[in-house]
Amino acid sequence: MQLIITDAWLAKSRAIQLSGTRLVLTALLASFILMLVAAVLYHWVFLKGAREGWPVVGSLVKLVVKDEFDQRDRFMRENLDVLARKLGEMQAKMTQLESLGERVSSLAGVNPTEIKMKPGQGGVLVSGRPLSVEELQATLADLDRLTDQRTDLMTVMESRLFDQKIRNMMVPTQQPVAAGNLGSLFGWRIDPFTGRSALHTGLDFQADFGTSILAAAGGIVVTQEFHPAYGNMIEIDHGNDLITRYAHASKTLVKRGDLIKRGQKIAEVGTTGRSTGAHLHFEVLVQGIPQDPQKFLAAGRNLPSQRLAKLVAPTHTVPLAQTVPAESRLPGQR
Repeated sequence: MQLIITDAWLAKSRAIQLSGTRLVLTALLASFILMLVAAVLYHWVFLKGAREGWPVVGSLVKLVVKDEFDQRDRFMRENLDVLARKLGEMQAKMTQLESLGERVSSLAGVNPTEIKMKPGQGGVLVSGRPLSVEELQATLADLDRLTDQRTDLMTVMESRLFDQKIRNMMVPTQQPVAAGNLGSLFGWRIDPFTGRSALHTGLDFQADFGTSILAAAGGIVVTQEFHPAYGNMIEIDHGNDLITRYAHASKTLVKRGDLIKRGQKIAEVGTTGRSTGAHLHFEVLVQGIPQDPQKFLAAGRNLPSQRLAKLVAPTHTVPLAQTVPAESRLPGQR
């Protein structure tokens, strides 16, 4: 490469021959000189001008700094908006989880205030570095996933506990006469009319005429009629081949097809049918076979609710006489 330098005053010209190596060195030297000049100008003009309060330079510095702060502020606002949305979602999920916890604790028989108690925390302070925005977002994401898992688990638990509660509500453990005294028990006895041994297929509750008769469990009325032996009689189907029978009523207050709740008044004590006085004859039948009602009523007082379902296990293969305890049978009877 050849450069020609001309001096207008001396009317001279000079030619400089540059090879490839010299050209590269010249370019590097020129770049270095330009960088050095730029650094000096920046230091002298901007920094010195900013310190000494030069109007033009001060305005330029303020403009650059303001733009930098605006970018940082915009970045922080965007991240804060994201965190605010995450926080709102977490608050909604925590409210849902708290509501689920109250319902589940109610079904499980746990006091909700015990669950809401703030756990104790403490220990020696070992300071760490502040969390970055990325780390905070990652922590919120982990907490979000954990909350979803706990919500799903609590929902399943609520469903199963509710199903279990409904099943238990269909087991006859409610006392059918609140103020009645227990008379004849389930089993063999001397019949009050014939004077001979006979099987008593239920429990007799002695009570005043007109005393309320309550449903021992929820179900559907399948029979409401007058029976020659039972008098005014009601039968309630509780599902799982389980039926309760209420006999000798003076008055019935429900009809066939009615949906009955546990403890609902369904009739009043009387002495209709084959009866010697005012009382309620109460029976429990599993697959049509009379069972001792006392084991159901006692279960409602003494056994955990999850064991009540075992009381209605199929017994249709057991002969009727074998459902009576041996100690309840008369001598010579089987």
